[in-house]
Amino acid sequence: MNIQKMMKQAQKMQEQLAQTQSELAEKTVEVTAGGGKVTVVANGAGDVVSIKISKDVVDPNDVEMLEDLVLSGVKQAITKGKELAQAEMGKLTAGMGLPPGLGF
Repeated sequence: MNIQKMMKQAQKMQEQLAQTQSELAEKTVEVTAGGGKVTVVANGAGDVVSIKISKDVVDPNDVEMLEDLVLSGVKQAITKGKELAQAEMGKLTAGMGLPPGLGF
């Protein structure tokens, strides 16, 4: 096995990985909770970008419901963002001949 060739391949993969991570920070996913009362947008880097809350769900006498809706929306958005990241990383590592478990 040629060490120089392996090093070049590793460097190329590292560059592609950095580019994919940068692109993931630009891609977003959107989820809603409570029948559309709460909307959460996250990116493929796992960051929550925005949260929108409908005025009619804001009830000072039932703060717990709003907290639950926001938490549910955030969890769903983060999960969906991670799924996007896994799919994109899977495209990057596909065909590289990595042993099982070494892909992203």
